[in-house]
Amino acid sequence: MALNHVAVLVFPGFAPFEFGVLCEVFGMDRSDMGVPVSRFTPVTPEPCLVPTSMGFAMDIADGLDSARDADLICVPAGPWQHVPESALELLRETVSRGGKILSVCSGAFVLGEAGLLDDRDCTTHWMHAEELAQRYPRARVNPDVLYVQDGPVYTSAGTAAGIDAGLYLLRQEYGDAVAGIVARRMVVPPHRDGGQAQYIESPLPPMPESLAPLLSWLHANLSEEITVAEMAHRMWMTPRTFARRFTAETGTTPYKWLLQQRVAAAARLLETTTLSLDEVAAQAGLGDATLMRHHFKTVRGTTPSAYRACFAGFREPA
Repeated sequence: MALNHVAVLVFPGFAPFEFGVLCEVFGMDRSDMGVPVSRFTPVTPEPCLVPTSMGFAMDIADGLDSARDADLICVPAGPWQHVPESALELLRETVSRGGKILSVCSGAFVLGEAGLLDDRDCTTHWMHAEELAQRYPRARVNPDVLYVQDGPVYTSAGTAAGIDAGLYLLRQEYGDAVAGIVARRMVVPPHRDGGQAQYIESPLPPMPESLAPLLSWLHANLSEEITVAEMAHRMWMTPRTFARRFTAETGTTPYKWLLQQRVAAAARLLETTTLSLDEVAAQAGLGDATLMRHHFKTVRGTTPSAYRACFAGFREPA
């Protein structure tokens, strides 16, 4: 299902930053760069000047009926204690007819009120995770991740994690190239590894140098055989110290990070070229077609051939 129509459901006291994130990911017209355009409609149970959590108000002109045909309904952070039943029913109807629902931060509580978190994996901001689990005991709350998809229901952690979830959804619908364009326009990484734990735990002392030069070098040399020992050497560290510092800064291990980047590179080649699977694997640093199929299936949940069948043909404008 393409995202032809995206609606954002807001209530008095909604958070303007999270609302803005949804506008940026789904509401901006980037057709000049080849990104599919979605009709974008903010809705509220009673159209009016809706106050935000920052004290100013936004004029929301559309009511719930304007979202009846939405392919995706997003719920930003905000008060959830007095959500009208009509809004909860809209969310349930959307899932029933095959649409998707995405919450940002405490917007997950609205999904919980609608019963959409029952027997589903979900997340929210780490500060609210315990309350979410207590209030909706059938929900499987994971406080350590940036976002979760369980069927048609997507939930994300606090504030900027809504960007991660939105880009993930775009990647599912349109492929890596489209998600990458939107990420570059927003000046954010197309994919962040790790989870909320890296923002809760006490950080390690700052590294003497940023990992940025190393990561840039790795991106430029994905087709080469690269060991953790070689990475550590380039950073003037022992392999053990380097691995610990790398995990602290990126939220994942050097091996997993490199594998994610290689699979992403393979995905872009599958979308934008007619190279054979062996050629794609070689250029992405994944060995041959057989080894690439294994890693691609592990990371993306599908095969390279199936991925190409879905997303081949995209060309980013020069």
